[in-house]
Parts: sequence; C-alpha cells; structure tokens
Amino acid sequence: VYLTESGGGTVQAGGSLRLTCTTSGFITSVFNGDNLAWYRQGPDAQREFVASVTRTGITNYADSVKGRFTASRDNARKRGYLQLNNLNPEDTAVYYCNHGSNWGQGTQVTVSS
Repeated sequence: VYLTESGGGTVQAGGSLRLTCTTSGFITSVFNGDNLAWYRQGPDAQREFVASVTRTGITNYADSVKGRFTASRDNARKRGYLQLNNLNPEDTAVYYCNHGSNWGQGTQVTVSS
C-alpha cells in the first residue's frame, strides 16, 4: 500500500491550494473501511491532526482550520483531497495523508506573508 501526496507549493497569505492523496495497493473494501485523514508538521513542531473524512463523507477538523479547509474523498478512485483556502503563514508545514497505519511521504506547503 502506498499513499502519495501532491499539490503543495508556495503561496501568499490568503491564497489557496488543493492537496491530493493518491493511493495504490488498496482493496476497495479496505480503503472504504477507514477514515482518510490529513496531518501536518510545521518547523520545530510535532505532527498534528488537520482533518479527516469518513467513507460516507463525514468530516472532522482541527479548530485552527475550520471554515478554511475542506476534506473530501473519491472512494471509486481511492483518493483523498484537502482544499486549503485563506491560507496564512501559520499553515506552513509538511502535509501528510493517512489511512489506518499507512502514511504518505508528505508535501510541503509554504505560505508567505
């Protein structure tokens, strides 16, 4: 099983990015059997929860991103997405996709002021 994040980059404060988590090796029932989550790790910080989405589309967000980030998933394509809007410099971090015990390698998001 592999998870690969893409879509990171450098944007100015107030900008937007869309992250994609592409998976491979999942049996459909296994992919649908767990939440798909996003975490991030900023400079000199611990990895922290950002958002998660269930098979049926129920989402959960960290307070710091509520109203700005939107998590979603495409069960047929076994992919996850994280829409990042109204970004601020405090959102600068490596963003990771997570499914069960599986993690991607991360994608860098940098927000300049």
